[in-house]
Amino acid sequence: MTGTDRYTTFLRLLPTGDNAGEQARYPLSTTESVVLGRDPHCNVVLDPLVHRAVSRRHAEVKPILGFESPAGNCFWQLCDLASANGTFLNGERLKDCQVLQPGDRIILGQGGPTFVFECQPKANPAQPLTPAPASSNPPTATRRKRTAASTPRLSATSPPPRRREPDAISLTQLFPILSTGRQLTHKAYLLPGGITVGFVVLMFAAVGNPLVFNLLLAAYLAGAAYYFVYELCGKRKPWWILAGAALVTLLLLVSPALTLFVFVFRQVLPGELPTGDTPVAFPILLIKMFFGAGLMEELLKAVPVFAAYFLGTQLRSPYRERIGVWEPLDGILLGSASAVGFTLLETMAQYLPEVYKATLSSGEGAAQLASLQLLIPRVLGSVAGHMAYSGYFGYFIGLSVLRSRRRWLILGIGYLTSSGLHALWNTVGSISPVFLALVGLLSYAFLAAAILKARELSPTRSQNFATRFYK
Repeated sequence: MTGTDRYTTFLRLLPTGDNAGEQARYPLSTTESVVLGRDPHCNVVLDPLVHRAVSRRHAEVKPILGFESPAGNCFWQLCDLASANGTFLNGERLKDCQVLQPGDRIILGQGGPTFVFECQPKANPAQPLTPAPASSNPPTATRRKRTAASTPRLSATSPPPRRREPDAISLTQLFPILSTGRQLTHKAYLLPGGITVGFVVLMFAAVGNPLVFNLLLAAYLAGAAYYFVYELCGKRKPWWILAGAALVTLLLLVSPALTLFVFVFRQVLPGELPTGDTPVAFPILLIKMFFGAGLMEELLKAVPVFAAYFLGTQLRSPYRERIGVWEPLDGILLGSASAVGFTLLETMAQYLPEVYKATLSSGEGAAQLASLQLLIPRVLGSVAGHMAYSGYFGYFIGLSVLRSRRRWLILGIGYLTSSGLHALWNTVGSISPVFLALVGLLSYAFLAAAILKARELSPTRSQNFATRFYK
């Protein structure tokens, strides 16, 4: 709040990083709103390369028209515009619009740019609001010229920049690694890069040993495909939980439990898969694949997800949140991890030996090449295959926890849908590669849509790191 005649009200952007010492100021109007965000049409435009946590239209500061104090003071309020990472006022996340007081701190997203709401006497010459001088190092909040056809933008004012020698260069500019510190691990993918280097060294050492080489390549490709899904989900889950889900599925596939699954779905139910080259009508083949591959394999891969849920209900915080399934993102991450174990064992223990034996008559080299040619698309394609089906079903498992009153309906729809996508993929493969590509794209679209909806429903959305990239 401030008097319109005696005070000038503005937002002051606190300096960060290389802009230390520069404090841009954005005067506020007593009649018009000021929108802050990354969109070029905002009044205060923030650099999207610097402030990734800021949404395109993040927050709004607007005057409360028609309300003034007896002394003629005006009031402004801060409103969040449904931003992905939230707007924080004095450290607390803003839920509704709130009236601002001088000195209030406004943060756009956790760790985002910080503004201070301030007012100064107009007669005070010590803090003049003069146009900002041109500089090769402007503040992170960018400014654009006002045009008749565009939204008016605010001019930032700042003190004169520090004088620097034109040819001065610092030690950290010559050796950037000395100043990056934790940014290497948080922003430069140091850990994935290190793992890649490790796998490259191991694969060099495995040259001449086809079995070990194929195992290393399959593990790396599966990990890369899963990492893509993990980054898209944006929720942190302990790696040992995810690896445990894959390991449980591996153990199920080599245990007597698999025999029970095969008996129920392929003998009791009409899921016996065709053998040989005997042609089968498309509708009949689809039904067989639905029971014998879709329902059976999706339930088997969901066992670790259900196990994590029940285990989480027996634990105390913080382990119940780390291990258990409490939202759709948990189900997607665990379901996709389970699919990694399934894909690795199915590819290495079933498909590769079959191809190797079928092509061995052409020579051992040809057989090894054919095996490698099958391994790469099989494992990489899992992001639109087994990981897509299991992750999609995992979304419904997590959703059933949030909406427990409709649990069985939710689980039923998820189970049947994921099994249907699985059966459709297995069936159209014998018709045309074009149809196979379309079904694969459809399966990935289902998974991606589930991830986006899960992020929207997440109780921990403000901590989601995926929403900080493009919003």
